[in-house]
Amino acid sequence: MKIILLGPPGAGKGTEAKVLAEKYGVEHISTGDIFRESIKEESPLGLEIKKYVESGELIPDKIVVEVVTGKIRDIDLNEGFILDGFPRTINQAQMLDFTLEKLRIRIDKVIYFDTSLDVVLQRLTNRRICRQCGTIYHLVNMPPAQQGKCDRCGGDLFQREDDMKGTILNRLKVYKEQTAGLINYYQEKKMLEKVNGDISKDELFEVISSIVDNLE
Repeated sequence: MKIILLGPPGAGKGTEAKVLAEKYGVEHISTGDIFRESIKEESPLGLEIKKYVESGELIPDKIVVEVVTGKIRDIDLNEGFILDGFPRTINQAQMLDFTLEKLRIRIDKVIYFDTSLDVVLQRLTNRRICRQCGTIYHLVNMPPAQQGKCDRCGGDLFQREDDMKGTILNRLKVYKEQTAGLINYYQEKKMLEKVNGDISKDELFEVISSIVDNLE
């Protein structure tokens, strides 16, 4: 299978992509993971990406497309993949179409997580990450045993800049202005399937698995 997961920040795309990739044995291609690794390494690309991430702005299409299409070319396309966090603009979607056409493959389904503002804010503003090992916690859904400390390694927990309310609201504004148009783009291609992004991760997994199982 080759699917795209669309939706606003905090919709749960990354969580679902990981379990779907494990269940179906496909590659999970996450722009967020790729970019965070680049930032951690403090490479020239990582430092450039960091500026956009911390301000809540979208990373320029040229950078995103170069990273993702390079990853697609490196994997076994017969096994399939899940694109998580890409494309984010119609221009990126068109570039992706061009690349896939040259590779003679096609996207089977685009799944859109329709998620409310209240749910997005609840999920993201309560997220905390261990500075030492990177383990992710949620103060409501998956809190640490000791406040501010990682259960796994004892490291300090912190809130990322892009998980703070002001940055989130800006990210959502940018999403609506530049990314939401993708919904119409894929609807017109009769590729889009809408799911309720407000339901629990387990319920959502069952819904998406049913969609995948029914792919031709």
